Amino acid sequence: MIQQYEEKLLTLIDLMVETASDDELFAGGYLRGHISLSAANCELEGESSIDAMDAKVEASMAEAQSELNPADQLIVREMWQQLQLQAK
Repeated sequence: MIQQYEEKLLTLIDLMVETASDDELFAGGYLRGHISLSAANCELEGESSIDAMDAKVEASMAEAQSELNPADQLIVREMWQQLQLQAK
């Protein structure tokens, strides 16, 4: 289930490439790493729920929050919310 969810999220990011703004491209690239890392951690820990993966992505982004300025944080969070809605 986690692998399918990860694939769906990454596919949604890929589909945006042709029409995405620079901000959306940045956010998509940034989220890819957090999504893939979180999916791998779920598999290592035997987690199989989408909620657990969402929580791991949220935690990963919170941990790395200092990497982004507040405006970029907002862009990334908004895209993450959109991706979650579309993937479920």
